[in-house]
Amino acid sequence: MDRAAKSLLAAHVALIAFSTIALTTFLAGNPPAWLATEPAETIYRYGWMLSGPSYVLLGAAAIFFHAARRFGVGKASGLLAAGALLSLSAELLGTSTGLPFGPYSYTTLLGYRIGGLVPFPIPLSWFYMVYASIAITGRILPVRPSELSRTAWAFCAGAILTAWDVAMDPAMSKATTHWLWNTDGFFYGMPLSNWIGWFLTGSIVARAMLALVPPRSFAEKASPSRIPLAVYAINGIMPIAICFRHELWWAGILGIAAMGIPLSLARRSDRLIPPVIFGT
Repeated sequence: MDRAAKSLLAAHVALIAFSTIALTTFLAGNPPAWLATEPAETIYRYGWMLSGPSYVLLGAAAIFFHAARRFGVGKASGLLAAGALLSLSAELLGTSTGLPFGPYSYTTLLGYRIGGLVPFPIPLSWFYMVYASIAITGRILPVRPSELSRTAWAFCAGAILTAWDVAMDPAMSKATTHWLWNTDGFFYGMPLSNWIGWFLTGSIVARAMLALVPPRSFAEKASPSRIPLAVYAINGIMPIAICFRHELWWAGILGIAAMGIPLSLARRSDRLIPPVIFGT
């Protein structure tokens, strides 16, 4: 299953690289004239429609196989269900009421919207990025046999996940129109409540996933692998590149700093994973 995870990761990386190049070059402004001619127009239309959902599906599949290899198919399925369903519930609540993220709505750029509100790739991206955030947490925090320790892990994973949104939100709502803010927030139109909502939702999703697979198992089986690190890092490249391309300088700079901190801490522990203290 690791071979499948690595193959899917390679495809995930390739599609993100392609999308990043496209969104920072000929798709960054008005489309060039040659895109209005066939077969370029048809390729462009289907590429725009399929590339975003496809790279999310590949990332989710890579992490699913990564989890299945280490915890079994049953646990991996539980992690997927917990990650996707809890985040979907939060997103449906958010797009319906504005809580906990703030007033926002998704456009049709990410494909079919569940309930007419939330694009289907969104909960899948929460699943694999929360999983990666927990695996990174296992390189930063020790494991202790207490509920307080599990909660600390969940909060740490929630913070690592939220760091991803620092550049992604301006890239996807200000530079592009994958979603829209119906308010004039402090950070490129985004309100502070969005980061609070990300942290709380990410922590809740992480805590549910840690109830299925405890910190000890994550620390021993998932954290030593570099696949979650790669998934987390590669998913930051496109939004950061888009921010710089559209001169959203602070979003790009702070995005690098926010994601760089957990990645740096995790990389430093590459040969010395934090200890498991008394198990569980």
